[in-house]
Amino acid sequence: MYGMESFELLLKNGHVIDPANHVDGVRDVAIRDGKIVLIAPDIGENAQKTVDVSGCIVTPGLIDCHCHVYPTFPETPDKLYNINADAHMIQAGVTTVIDAGTCGWRDFMHFKEQVIDRSEVRVLAMLNIAAGGMVRMESEQTPAEMNAAVAAEIANAYPDIIVAIKTAHYWTQKPFTKEHPPWTSVDAAIEAGERCGKPCMFDFFPWPVDRPYEGLLQRMRPGDIHTHMYAQQFPVLDTKGKVSGFLHEARKRGLKFDLGHGAGSFWFRNAVPAYQQGFGPDSLSTDLYMDNIHGAALNLLNVMSKYMCIGMPLEETIARVTVHPARQFGLSGPGSLSIGNCADIAVLRLRKGHYSYTDCGNARLDGQWKLECAMTIRAGKIAFDPGGMSMPLWTEAPHPYWVAPGVL
Repeated sequence: MYGMESFELLLKNGHVIDPANHVDGVRDVAIRDGKIVLIAPDIGENAQKTVDVSGCIVTPGLIDCHCHVYPTFPETPDKLYNINADAHMIQAGVTTVIDAGTCGWRDFMHFKEQVIDRSEVRVLAMLNIAAGGMVRMESEQTPAEMNAAVAAEIANAYPDIIVAIKTAHYWTQKPFTKEHPPWTSVDAAIEAGERCGKPCMFDFFPWPVDRPYEGLLQRMRPGDIHTHMYAQQFPVLDTKGKVSGFLHEARKRGLKFDLGHGAGSFWFRNAVPAYQQGFGPDSLSTDLYMDNIHGAALNLLNVMSKYMCIGMPLEETIARVTVHPARQFGLSGPGSLSIGNCADIAVLRLRKGHYSYTDCGNARLDGQWKLECAMTIRAGKIAFDPGGMSMPLWTEAPHPYWVAPGVL
């Protein structure tokens, strides 16, 4: 018993799964001053608020390492392309998001001031190698917009916010020409990554004659990340249905593979055979934006549930949304329940029954697992509690038990 301690919040009797610290068992979690101060069996109940989370899974706050949370593109204010991080992520247990290259250097400060600095969710960023990023998508097709030195300079100026360099969508100019060489975007991103010491993420479309998929993997450095791994355009499987040998070689060299579900980048016919043959993703992510919040991505828990139904064990699934992305992007703190860390925590329920999930090709997978969010804690504060786990019954609450803000 640890009754001599006083805590602000105490989670009792949850099944703690913290892959970073190899914890997998029933523990109590104590929080004070927004930080995790103790994890142990039967801490006691000397806390300002004690919440019984029996039957629930307690994990580090989830990390969605590929999404788009710069809500409105300045050039098209009448069209909402991307999502609000606080509105969509906290209810799925996600406390840290990494925006995947929505902004290049021209819009980064606006992104920082209007979204990163104001969000309850921790928002980090990959800087698009194209100066206009996805905000001005023609920038992603223009080699003159891809200045590795400037991108690296901005990344170096904000090393705790910008965690990677991103390149995407450089494929609409085809056939490639002298003015639009096939590897411009990829090579510029790698140069920027070298200059700022950050990994690169590649959203890539192969054109076998000028720019084959194997060519991308050969250029990538250990620690670089290929996203949308199981999209239909990639030769994940060879003509005999086996995982392509060059993918195993790439993983041996230290390349990382991110799911990046999105609206058109995840196909069971690639993902399931690959997983069954031992080639699963290193990280699970949604690529969430307005076109897929209602399907097929939905949220990170939906993506995790799909992989559990494909066969991925619970602990491995949690690792791919906590410690794995934290290590891939060099994050210090997020992704683990280490003592002294910011108290970002997801409290989940694992349902067993009959559930069905869809991919981007409108095909279905049936399975028996579904993850749900029971509570999200961000920086030690309860940010999401839809079932009132932390609240008294209204008949037992002190009177008046709540007064609306502004009411005397």
